Amino acid sequence: MKTLQNLTGGVWGDSFEDTLLDVVNPATEDVIARLPGGCRADVDRAVAAAVKAQPAWAALPVTERVAHISAWADTVAEYADELADLECREMGKPVGVGRTFIDGAVVGLKASAAQALSYGFEENISHPDGSATKLLRHPLGATAVITPWNFPVAMVLGALGPMLAAGNTVVVKPSERSPLSAVRLFELLDLPPGVVNLVLGDACAGAPLAEHADIQLVHFTGSVGAGRKVGAGTGKLLHRAVLELGGKDPVVVDAGVDPGATAKAVAFGAFINTGQICTSMERIYVHQDIAAEFVEALVEAAGTYTVGDGHDEGVMMGPLVDERQRDTVRRHVAEAVERGATVRAGGVEPDSKGFFYPATVLTGVDDSMLVMTEETFGPLAPVVVVSSFEEGLERAARSRFGLAATVYTRDPDHVAAATRIPAGVVWINQWQGGGPERLYEPAGDSGMGATGARAAYDAATRPASVHIAARTAS
Repeated sequence: MKTLQNLTGGVWGDSFEDTLLDVVNPATEDVIARLPGGCRADVDRAVAAAVKAQPAWAALPVTERVAHISAWADTVAEYADELADLECREMGKPVGVGRTFIDGAVVGLKASAAQALSYGFEENISHPDGSATKLLRHPLGATAVITPWNFPVAMVLGALGPMLAAGNTVVVKPSERSPLSAVRLFELLDLPPGVVNLVLGDACAGAPLAEHADIQLVHFTGSVGAGRKVGAGTGKLLHRAVLELGGKDPVVVDAGVDPGATAKAVAFGAFINTGQICTSMERIYVHQDIAAEFVEALVEAAGTYTVGDGHDEGVMMGPLVDERQRDTVRRHVAEAVERGATVRAGGVEPDSKGFFYPATVLTGVDDSMLVMTEETFGPLAPVVVVSSFEEGLERAARSRFGLAATVYTRDPDHVAAATRIPAGVVWINQWQGGGPERLYEPAGDSGMGATGARAAYDAATRPASVHIAARTAS
């Protein structure tokens, strides 16, 4: 049984803590590895290594930092199949799905790092009196990335590019539920020792990392409850936090769209990765004029999402990550049915080992049910029929979450109206669209702190102005 180790200052080593946690394959329920529970001493050692390495890393020309990151990305691309296999073993994602997201993350890492080459780390402004101001953006120092279990490779790569390219060093704490691929990712690392460090464990490692006095920025992706604790910890230190938390993303389906094609697109957004995506489609509002056709097509599409071990050919949906996550899905469905909702597809678990749950479609739901108010994070598509597009928009906005939203419409006026949805990202007629220039900040309980493109560099640097008097400037 393999016991995973931490990476500190370029050296792999055991934790100071003897407690071990199990890594469980959710398709077989077998223990496949163990990792340390983590402790403050592990964090202190990793942060010290990051602090020590940071001045030399920041002193490199930005072109060299970007070249280092790009070379690592190329190495990761060569091992994408292996990393996708590890993700399947540790959290259930079908290998093909995992490979797609890892490939995208590698491209994203290279693109986000390359943005450093055009970012304004230094700008000069001349004034009419002959004086000048130099605007500088300095790296923050040692930073932290705490990632969730659902995309253990992609989430790490997505956060690291701007932080590293800006001259910061990083301590990464992956989820204790999916650490295998993160460990392998850093075995492939080819950066100077201490630039990136890895600490394993649960909250016993995460909490002291988020609250460490020498960590200047915490980039956290996870639950609302944990995010509030991270924000409180960084706030006490007057340090920065970028928090991407839960979502209950709405979909508004307008009259006039193709109900069959749209239903297939919505099924993908609701069921891919077994619904375990923070931007999964979790609330569906469909116009009454096409509701019957749309629901029938959605039910038909749900039936094509075959459930099984993600290593098996033809499997569209793997298991949920663990029994706790499946319990959440069960509870949400049971509460909805008890209050009058109808199960149109799925809803019955297979009689086999593994934390499986089928693609499920519910109708007859209302906005007070758990399936419409709380993040389910499972393969569940609850449908509400609305009398107008305006009603759909209004109900879509009626949530404490504001991560993303998707709208399907052919009406240009409705496209314009969709921008009123209070969310960090609004997709029109294409879920998950957008390029590397995209930037956003979640609304409501979905988080805080702008990220993406130049906003990620703004978050990873500290601006300073140097004013030079006229005589000096001349």
